[in-house]
Amino acid sequence: MNDENENITPVTLDKPKVATLPALSGMSMEEIEAFVKELGLPKFRAKQIHSWIYTKWAKDFDDMTDLSQDLREKLKSSATVGMLGLAHLQVSRDDTRKYLFQLPDGKIVESVLMAFQDRPSLTACVSSQVGCAVGCTFCATGYLGFKRNLTSNEIVDQIMTIQRESGRRVGNVVYMGQGEPLLNTDEVVASVKKLINTVGIGARHITVSTSGIVPGIKQLTRENLPITLALSLHAPDTETREEIVPITKRYPIHEVMEAMADYAETTGRRVTIEYVLLKDVTDHPEQAAQLAELVRDLHCNINLIPFNPTMNPNGVMLYDRPTRESQERFKQIASRTGKTVTVRLERGTDIDAACGQLHNKYAAGKT
Repeated sequence: MNDENENITPVTLDKPKVATLPALSGMSMEEIEAFVKELGLPKFRAKQIHSWIYTKWAKDFDDMTDLSQDLREKLKSSATVGMLGLAHLQVSRDDTRKYLFQLPDGKIVESVLMAFQDRPSLTACVSSQVGCAVGCTFCATGYLGFKRNLTSNEIVDQIMTIQRESGRRVGNVVYMGQGEPLLNTDEVVASVKKLINTVGIGARHITVSTSGIVPGIKQLTRENLPITLALSLHAPDTETREEIVPITKRYPIHEVMEAMADYAETTGRRVTIEYVLLKDVTDHPEQAAQLAELVRDLHCNINLIPFNPTMNPNGVMLYDRPTRESQERFKQIASRTGKTVTVRLERGTDIDAACGQLHNKYAAGKT
């Protein structure tokens, strides 16, 4: 593994610095305009500051060289640029970067930056909550429990902090980090709009993933944003899904699928069905056939996710990854209705940055 992360000085997680000044990174143009108005500055200053933050990725006010020294000092006494502290950085052998961020109140979340050989743009995986309440049995984040929702600014600043640190532009964003996005729908929707209108990331390059929160899916449908909605289905039958995705007991599969179909019809957007392959649990040929039948009339693609190693709090690995042959067999059967079925490419498994592995490893016991 690349040792580049050793150059990052960790923040003190057990004695967090509680923010006393507002952070501008994450604010919309309108919010920055309101901020400069409160300082008695002319409106054009907002455009300058906005450009420095979102176009030039300024790390602090001293970078804003077309502002006078006096103005920069005034800004420094009134606000900060970013709100997130970089507590730890790991770089995978495949160049995936995993960030452990400290929030203004001292709590922590993880984000991931991924590069792929077959595409020029970078993808950032962001968190929407501190911890998660859904409790999927194969996901390490669920073992953290739920602590709080993130604000839209905290979500957006994950992207901006990643760009400032890496010096690389994020072209795609997936809400697949820690937390269930549609248990924080208002702030997630607000952050999506900021990514589109403020950060400049195209709506069609944004994916929001859900474990099947029906009210959140319906709210997202009403918003009618041209983004991709992904459903973490993981099992085609109620018994298995209730075992591995407990929230199924609250939102049955048929209700979830109806909401997904309505989203696809209303927005005209193809949805994604995410399906984790757990050896001898969700990888049976008959389950592949059930999956194909379940989504037969849904405008969707299917993304298969071979299980990434995770352990429960007792250090026990509850599942195994299916063999390559089993994965391919499942894929072929699920493809019979003509849907595009892909097997997700592993990224960052060696640093616990892959799907289901985010669990704040370097801050255990300090949240």
